[in-house]
Amino acid sequence: MSRLALLLALLLACSRPEPAVEILPVDRRPAAPAAPTAQAPAPAARTPAPVMSYLGADWLTRAERIAEEQPEVMLDALRIVPGMQVADIGAGVGYHALRISPRVGAAGKVHATDLQPEMLELLVAAVREAGLRNVEAVRSSDRATGLPDATIDLALMVDVYHELAEPAALMRDLRRAMAPGGRIALVEFRGEDPDVPIKEEHKMTVAQVDAELEAHGLTRCERYDLLPWQHLLVYCAR
Repeated sequence: MSRLALLLALLLACSRPEPAVEILPVDRRPAAPAAPTAQAPAPAARTPAPVMSYLGADWLTRAERIAEEQPEVMLDALRIVPGMQVADIGAGVGYHALRISPRVGAAGKVHATDLQPEMLELLVAAVREAGLRNVEAVRSSDRATGLPDATIDLALMVDVYHELAEPAALMRDLRRAMAPGGRIALVEFRGEDPDVPIKEEHKMTVAQVDAELEAHGLTRCERYDLLPWQHLLVYCAR
């Protein structure tokens, strides 16, 4: 081969394109797969608290309750309007039922339920004394609300859910009684807060309530942190 031919061959070899290879800088290199993160622990199993006896009914109407629980603020948040059918589950002596009555008006109704006939007697006396015509006392049981089918627009449980002996059965029956689009509101003393001066068995955390109501086919659709000691949590059917 002549010198000229050899030189041409060398020039051709040097001019061939290199394969396109992207070299990533260190901060752009693919990261190694992350180790799986541990799931948050499930809320601890809960033992229902004892039901408050009618013998302690005076505690339900104590003067301090206005400041401690702010019932009107709680009811304002629930947007109760005239014509609604509202169930006060575990109504006791009617502390909240009497406050709900003027909000639903003559076209609405308050279904005030309780397990204890003695509580219902006190409730009926309070309703009669107040001259109300839209509050009905309803005897319930551990497993049944006593409410009519597909009627209730809002079911309210104030410091009640944690005392239910048969929560799954009771909540199934309550769902039967809910009108389409109805809401279930729970008010519970905050279990996360050690400064709330209530026995631990009468408190619940948001995580506990969410987990239990999810199991009943309900999803939290509203949350209010406006009360001094209590959660106000509202649930809707999935």
